[in-house]
Amino acid sequence: MPTAEITRKSALLTNLADINTRIARACAAAGRDPSAVELLAVTKYAASPDVKLLLDAGAIKTAGENKVQDAASKWTKGNLAAARTVLSLHFIGHLQTNKARAAVEIFDWIDSIDSVKIAAEVNRHAGACGKVMPVLIQLKLTASASQSGVGLAQAGELLAAVQAMPNLAPRGYMGIAPAGATAQELKNVFAAAKTIFDRDFPLSAGKHGFKNYLSLGMSGDFELAVQAGANLPRIGSALFA
Repeated sequence: MPTAEITRKSALLTNLADINTRIARACAAAGRDPSAVELLAVTKYAASPDVKLLLDAGAIKTAGENKVQDAASKWTKGNLAAARTVLSLHFIGHLQTNKARAAVEIFDWIDSIDSVKIAAEVNRHAGACGKVMPVLIQLKLTASASQSGVGLAQAGELLAAVQAMPNLAPRGYMGIAPAGATAQELKNVFAAAKTIFDRDFPLSAGKHGFKNYLSLGMSGDFELAVQAGANLPRIGSALFA
């Protein structure tokens, strides 16, 4: 391996070690077992060689992309395609109905179901592919009009509709915290999401053997999310810095 690659690999692994240490501290503060928390590496802006270095080192097992077309170019045709058998790939962006078929074909999980309409499209294409697609329902944790998701009060209603679709396996909730929120505001929205998650997903896993996830927290707020009970923080910039 060239010296530059060795240096970059060392930097990436150092970043990962720091993130894991911070997750462990957050778990300790909340009295949680850090082994219950899984890291979702957000690779949407990461250089493919960086992702490959971590994959080759066995350092990441779960990744997330927010654009179907970009994911296809990287994970089905590019130099990351060979890693698909050892990695769980999650779609974490806003999914349009005309991209549902490709998303079902490319991804292992879809973490951003925010309406009955998109759920029905994913269900239809999953059925055509002969698969059961594990999904998360996206909660709207901000008043921003540009933010997708279902309100906390309506989450149970959408979950019930998704549960009735035979080719979907709803396995938890995902949420994006309000931009610029204070620490106390973050604690409040994360706690509200955890309450809904505990109500609707009281077990660690569910039907078809898929684990139940509360996916909260990104590079700037994952410690507070983990303290609140998140078990699938989505971290990109802190990992690939």
